[in-house]
Formats: sequence, C-alpha cells, structure tokens
Amino acid sequence: MINEKLPKIWYGGDYNPEQWEADTWAEDDRMFKLAGIDVATINVFSWALSQPSEDEYRFEWLDETIDRLHRNGIGVCLATSTGAHPAWMAKKYPEVLRVDYQGRKRKFGGRHNSCPNSPVFRHFSRLIAGKLAERYKDHPALLIWHVSNEYGGYCYCDNCAAAFREWLRKRYGTLDKLNKAWNTRFWGHTFYDWDEIVPPNALSEEWDGNRTNFQGISLDYRRFMSDSLLECYKIEYDELKKHTPNVPVTTNLMGFYPELDYFKWAKHLDVVSWDNYPSLDTPFSFTAMTHDLMRGLKDGQPFMLMEQTPSQQNWQPYNSLKRPGVMRLWSYQAVARGADTVMFFQLRRSVGACEKYHGAVIEHVGHEHTRVFREVAELGRELGQLGDRLLDSRSAAKVAIVYDWENRWATELSSGPTVALKYVDEVHKYYDALFKLGVQIDMIGVETDLSRYDIVIAPVLYMVKPGYAQKVESFVEAGGTFVTTFFSGIVNENDIVTLGGYPGELRKVLGIWAEEIDALFPDARNQVVMKETKGALNGTYECGLLCDLIHSEGAEVLAEYGSDFYKGMPALTVNRYGKGEAWYVATSPDARFMSDFMANLIEGKGIRPLAQAPAGVEVAERVKNGKSFLFLLNHNAEEAVVDIGERRGVELLSGLEVSGAVTLPAKGVKIVEREG
Repeated sequence: MINEKLPKIWYGGDYNPEQWEADTWAEDDRMFKLAGIDVATINVFSWALSQPSEDEYRFEWLDETIDRLHRNGIGVCLATSTGAHPAWMAKKYPEVLRVDYQGRKRKFGGRHNSCPNSPVFRHFSRLIAGKLAERYKDHPALLIWHVSNEYGGYCYCDNCAAAFREWLRKRYGTLDKLNKAWNTRFWGHTFYDWDEIVPPNALSEEWDGNRTNFQGISLDYRRFMSDSLLECYKIEYDELKKHTPNVPVTTNLMGFYPELDYFKWAKHLDVVSWDNYPSLDTPFSFTAMTHDLMRGLKDGQPFMLMEQTPSQQNWQPYNSLKRPGVMRLWSYQAVARGADTVMFFQLRRSVGACEKYHGAVIEHVGHEHTRVFREVAELGRELGQLGDRLLDSRSAAKVAIVYDWENRWATELSSGPTVALKYVDEVHKYYDALFKLGVQIDMIGVETDLSRYDIVIAPVLYMVKPGYAQKVESFVEAGGTFVTTFFSGIVNENDIVTLGGYPGELRKVLGIWAEEIDALFPDARNQVVMKETKGALNGTYECGLLCDLIHSEGAEVLAEYGSDFYKGMPALTVNRYGKGEAWYVATSPDARFMSDFMANLIEGKGIRPLAQAPAGVEVAERVKNGKSFLFLLNHNAEEAVVDIGERRGVELLSGLEVSGAVTLPAKGVKIVEREG
C-alpha cells in the first residue's frame, strides 16, 4: 500500500488554508469530518509564502496547518511548492524565466514559468525541498511527498540551448554521429561545432508546434526537455529521500499529456499519481484507457487519483456540471482500474483568481447543504466501509496495447503522409473495441515484458526502437498473437527510414512488404472486403485515413481493398510465425470492423469477457490473494442488467450475495467479490 499509516483508499484532495482566515479553518475541520476526508494535499503553490526572500523562510503557518489537520485525523500529502517560483526570484534572477516557443522572454506570472535548466531555479528548489523534509520528517501526519505540480511546458532560452548541446554530446559522442542521425546533409545543415546547434522552435526549424524541417532535432529536443524537467523532479526527490527515505514521493501526471515521456518518469516515482479531468462528452472508454495507462507506467502497480473535480471544471470551453451520481461513478471507475486513492481539486473553492469557479467539496455557499457535498459525504462513507479490501489488488489482463511517447512524437512530427493521423486516436480505436467487448486491457510501454500476455496490439508503430522487432519475434514465436497497423516499422529511433521496404524490421514477423501509402481526404473512403468469413469477420467494412499498398511474403491475405487502383490488394493479413501469429491491418477501419476483429482475436485465444454487459456498462476486474473484485459501472441514464455468470459472490457496497443477472441503477456501481 502507499503508506501503512492509512490502510484504506485515501479520500481527500487539494487544500489551500493559506487563502483563508482562522474562522474558516474551524468550519473546514467540521465539514471534512462530515465528508469522511482523511487526506489533504497542502503547500502546492505556497513557495512565496514560505520563502518571502532569498535568505528568509517562514514555516509557522505550515506548522499550524499540519498540526491542525493531524489533530482532526487527517493525513498530509505534502507538496514542495515549486510549481511556481516567487516574484522576488524572477526580479533578482531573471534567468529563471522561460523563453517561449516564439523566442519571447517571459515575465513573472502564471505558473510553470521556471526554466528547467536554470541553475538558480534548481538551487532554490533543492533548498526548499530539503528544508521541508528536515522540518517535517518525523511528523506523524506526513503520508507522502508531492513534488512540484503538473510538470510541463518547454523552454528555449540560452541556458536550455547550452544544456541541449551537452545532452547531445552525451547521446551521440561526436558531431559526425549526430550529423548522420539527423541526416543533416539535407538542406546543407551539417554542423562543425556544437555551438552551431540551436533549439528548434518558431525562430529556427519549427512552426505550428508539430511542424518541423528536421524531425531528428525536434524529436531530440522533446526527449531533452522531458529529461530536463525530470532532472528538476529528481533534484527534489533526492533531497526528500535524504531526510525521509521511507516516505513515498510522487508528482501528479496528466494522462496522455504530450510533452513528457511518462514511462521514463515513472521509474523515479515511488507511486504514480495523476489528475483526471474528462469533459462531459469524453468517451468513458477514453478515460478508462487513461487510467489503464497510468497503471501501466509502473508495471501494473496501483496509482493515486490525485485530482478530479467534485462538480465542474473552470478551464474547458464549456464547463458542465457532473450530473447526479457521475462523481461517484467516475471515482469508482478510477478505483476499478487501479486507483488506491480518490482525491479532489479542490476541498474549498477559492474566492478569487482563475480557479474560483472550479468545483470543490465546500462550495462558496460555505455549508454542507449542497448536492455536491451530500454526494461527496456518501462516497466517503462507502470508501470507509471498503477499508483495505481493494488495496494493492492488480489487473490480470491477457491483452495489452502498446503506447510510446517517443513514437507519438515521431509520428506527429512526420511531414506526411497526412495531418489527420493522431496517434492517440488510433490507439483508442483498438482499446474502445476491446472495452466494449468487456475485455480487461493493460496499457504497456515498449520496455514491458510481453510474455505474460496472449495478445499484444501496437497500433501505428511508426518508430521501431533497437531490439523491439526481436522482442516481438520472440513473443510471436513462443505462441503470442501480435497486431500492428498501417504506418508501422517505418523509421528507427532517430526518425531515419529503415530501407528495404516497409515495415522495416517488422517485415520478417509480419510476412508482408509495403511499397506505397495512400492518404485519403477526410470525406474519402475505401473498403475492407473479406475474402471469406474468419470468425466474426465477414463481408465488407469501410476504412479511411491511410491505406498501405502491401504485398504478401508468406502472410495469408484475409481481406482486400474494395476500390481505387489498388482494389484487390491486401488490406488485412496474418502471418504464422513459430507457434504464434502476426496480424497487419493496412488501413484505419470503421468501428464495426474493429469490434468483429477484436472479437475474433479473443475468441481465438480463449479469452472470455468479464461479464455479458449491454452498451454503456463498463466492466473491470482487480485481483488479490486469490480473490476477484468485479466492478460493474453503469454509464447509462437508465438501469441496466449485467450477466456475471453463475459463480456466486458478495456485492461489497450492499453486502448482498449475487450471481447471474445483476441489475444496476442509472449511473450505478456494484463491486462483486468472488473466489478465484
């Protein structure tokens, strides 16, 4: 578990008592008890309050807050406050301010405004983390450290330029190797001195964010910036561990946030935590996929839901309220997929600035007689009732989907073949089909061991990193089923094309080669025509976006294109390789194909859905000590019936014994504990 001091699903959220007076604190204490709040995240943005000048620290306010929370039975998730530097620092040391993508030097303001390669920023952030750790290392309220907040944003200043060149020296060793990796003879870009290299932004190689003349330098700058921000985190992590080696340390991630390689970051987090803010119209399968990704970052280890809103957000274009029951439903969705905490932003609404309309447990009216508070208190009661039953339970998925940030960067930096290709969307298509079939899925990285899975799906595996093709071959040879798609096996880790025919290093295991890739306009369609019935696959399906023109080199052709000059060329193939098989989907098919294709795959591997559930009902499972915890989550506005089979179990929220047909109320949740 995260910390044995509190052996239950943690319940709480971000708390900013420094924004209020003492008479409000007393009300907070009273209402937290009513709501079942047992953890508060504090000190997230209080650096300026705790350090009013370079040589002065004032922690008395924080002492009072932590002591008060502890007296009231509330543990502390203690942040280091470095998500926004103080104004005095920007004034005295302007080098801490970032330079933006357009080359403009920032002024003080906002947050995440610190240059990650500023020695001054790193110096002061290390100091504040160390002073906090030394002061509170023995405080009984301390449960976990929270470094900074929602890391992100790139910098293009002179500090970063110099650090980038040093990073490149370590990566490539010589300019000759760098020039080859970046193919700099194109457009006469050969470098003869490290100082000739400048960051790629709107003043140099890039425009419009993901458009670049040189994919190699742009890809490396993203790696470098992710590493630079990670170094800032690690500086604070090391300082905290020096004083509190047994207290876990985390920082809150943001799901599919594009700028940081979270698989690399997760190696340095004791526990993954993340902030979940779907919109009212976000597909609930996408939110589930994000939870599964956060669980997958540390090889299936449970994670922290660090933030969600109890009611509404403030920063989306249309900030809808969570309808009655939805906050509870989405909280259990996180728990179903690996969360061992349910926490909110925020516990009390701010009175001013940009988050005053962001929802909170305690609304501006200031009392407990609100719909939101009643729902929060009821969920708090239920989580208390569950105790430690679910803690540390894991996924037992036999199907995995590969996701890789560097592959995403490379795919979306590509100058062609289409601007419409969105890596995350293609990954979600495969996830969504399995999700609707009621199949448990793990989201994994390219370093994850494949041997535990029966099926591994790697959509748009554009970049094949060193050794990965051999890893796939070994998996398939041993009996695994591997699936990849169009625009895969194209380049190496430096975005240099693997010559000899697509899909490059994957050609052997897939038994095909591709000579061209057709990009379809948004309103254009082709067809995937099955040559014969293959399990659930039958008839004709629509496809679009991209169409690879492929040839079989031993793979069985199961479907062909239905129109255009490449009518009759393969659109779906399977290659028997060793004891297993490797599938290639040469285009982006419609949802009906995806459903039939996934049903065919799981049936072939003997993988059964967790339950027979109607549309709109999500099923997930966690396992622990020989017990299964089956979660049934009804996202519909009306009741639904789920068939969980004849194996009997106990529904944990009601204590009733259940089997067979189980009725879920609208937005309802049931958790069924069963043996084995």
